[in-house]
Amino acid sequence: MTVSNHLLDRIERTPDVRELLRSSFAFDTSRGNGHGLRLASGTPLEPIAGEFAGGTYFLCPEEDGRRPVVYASSEGEGGLMADDLADALEIIIGLDWMDCLGFSGGGDAAVMQVSAQHLERHLARDNPEITEERARVAEALSLRVVPVADLVVRLHAAASRTVPEYVVTTEDGEEYGPLFGAYTEPRSGGWD
Repeated sequence: MTVSNHLLDRIERTPDVRELLRSSFAFDTSRGNGHGLRLASGTPLEPIAGEFAGGTYFLCPEEDGRRPVVYASSEGEGGLMADDLADALEIIIGLDWMDCLGFSGGGDAAVMQVSAQHLERHLARDNPEITEERARVAEALSLRVVPVADLVVRLHAAASRTVPEYVVTTEDGEEYGPLFGAYTEPRSGGWD
């Protein structure tokens, strides 16, 4: 059993952790969208979870004992987010990673660091229990609670390696766009 399969099994056997991942971190193992998506090489992807807006998390085939994780949004962006499921889950629980990529100024690591700090402030205001929830999931799954700045570095490095190996395509060969968004902050009101 791979580490990824072990983690997925542990999530399924721990209903309170599975629910917390779904409700607070938008990682829902009961949602399995994205069937038919593959890597540009033609390699099929294994859907493992979805999120509320219709995006899907996928496992790639094993490489050197690890199964990289690719994410594909419902709006046509996709790419590598982590080298394995443990890394992906640390990013998912420790960072508002989708918005961090969305407000990356086209993939600028410094812009992502600034965005991550603003997003953390907003998250703490909207969910005062986020620190406790992160710790509960990390402990239950034997993950680390990693500092936000380090998670941004890891996420940026992974997303930057999307081309050419981890480009997501449809069955018809249509390529998904990059995970990096063009904006540096929200268009309406900035980082209030």
